[in-house]
Amino acid sequence: MAWAGRHDWRILDLRFEAGQIFLNAWRAWKNDPQRPRRLHYVGLSSTLIQAHQFLTLANSSPEYRALADELAPQWHELRPGFHRFTLEQGHLLLTLCIGEMIPMLQEQQFLADEVFLNLPSALTPGTASWSRWSAKALARCCHRGTLLKVSGDAVTVRGDLAQCGFEFQATTAHEPQADGEAVLYGQFNPNWTLRAHAVVSNARAKHPGTCAVIGAGLAGASVASALARRGWRVQVLDRAAEPHAGASGLPVGLVVPHVSVDDCALSRLSRAGVHLMLHEARNLLREEQDWAPSGTLERCLDGDAHQPHIWHPQAAWLKPGQLVRAWLAQPGITFTGAAAVASLRHNGDQWELLDTRARVLARTDRVVLANACGVMPLLNQLQAAHPALVPTSQKLPALHGVRGQVSWALHAQTPEADFPAHPVNGAGSVIPDVPFSEDQVTGRAWFVGATYQPDDQTECPDDFNHAANLA
Repeated sequence: MAWAGRHDWRILDLRFEAGQIFLNAWRAWKNDPQRPRRLHYVGLSSTLIQAHQFLTLANSSPEYRALADELAPQWHELRPGFHRFTLEQGHLLLTLCIGEMIPMLQEQQFLADEVFLNLPSALTPGTASWSRWSAKALARCCHRGTLLKVSGDAVTVRGDLAQCGFEFQATTAHEPQADGEAVLYGQFNPNWTLRAHAVVSNARAKHPGTCAVIGAGLAGASVASALARRGWRVQVLDRAAEPHAGASGLPVGLVVPHVSVDDCALSRLSRAGVHLMLHEARNLLREEQDWAPSGTLERCLDGDAHQPHIWHPQAAWLKPGQLVRAWLAQPGITFTGAAAVASLRHNGDQWELLDTRARVLARTDRVVLANACGVMPLLNQLQAAHPALVPTSQKLPALHGVRGQVSWALHAQTPEADFPAHPVNGAGSVIPDVPFSEDQVTGRAWFVGATYQPDDQTECPDDFNHAANLA
């Protein structure tokens, strides 16, 4: 296989349809001892694909069925746009793009190592399925040497692809498939100089190294996990002795998508985030102990009077501290507590992380700042010490902290309290029943919250905050 010996391999499938090519690639990758550590498969589909369509194909083979069983729990609420599926403990990524081909290609932010183009027979130039612009958009997603396999009506599109930089085998006879259609093989090798980003992006993606992550909350732990799955060696540092010591130390929280009438970018982003978060929870946490797919009722206090509530079936309560610890426990990640990073120094090809006495805490190829408002002092120091990296003319963003307080008690302590059967979210939230064990306190607990107060205001007393939550 062309991917032998590679750290990662990226496939672009321009006609995902029911996933036949994807399942073949997944099976080949899984069974190949020389497979790349990470396979990223991007599939384009012009129509919504229902779960039963995919499962019908998978039932044709026990091996396919095993693959489909892993994918099926994530296959829900598919809409036009991008959907990410994480498989094989994060070593296989499927990005499914639903919509018209050219817009979907233009939104891609990666360079493929291999492209599959399965065209319908009797394709005519200038149709909605293919045009010269399709070839141009495809070329934008390729680096020099990208492999191309065209099946179906390959002769019709060969001229368009050749003009956009693809070379094909000299033979005029095409390899026949089982169904009698021809296959055309080629690669992207234009006779002009490619733009720098196509070369640099491809090179950087192939060589994972070392990375330091400053901050051991949800943000830092999640990016550390993502890097480790890609082969990076990651050191996570935090000024606290233990992880999730800040806002991520919330005892429990809700994972709920944002909704809007026009399905704005925030709604789409939060829906994708919920999808991925629930997948992580299923793989890493104990259901009904660390999290539960409880669903959530959203009270629309200022919305349509005819629809005062929205039920979110794909929602959950989750203990963020448990997820942080599960992420940090993955291979390739080390945690260093009581390590306050006071400054950064660029030394040759590496970064040095220094404490308040200018002692080196870590040396690394890359640094990720995930320490909330602690980011700003480090950025200001960097701007003063390394103006070439952070120009003094560049205005740094302003960050503002927010305080919040949750109210809770054990059910045994509040026997008369009446709670809903499921979490409710609106102007605050109620999580009615969560197993709790901390500081020799054990039982079933309820949580109500949370207050919301900018940190540049005088802090409110605890009694005031608790009263606000209960109200």
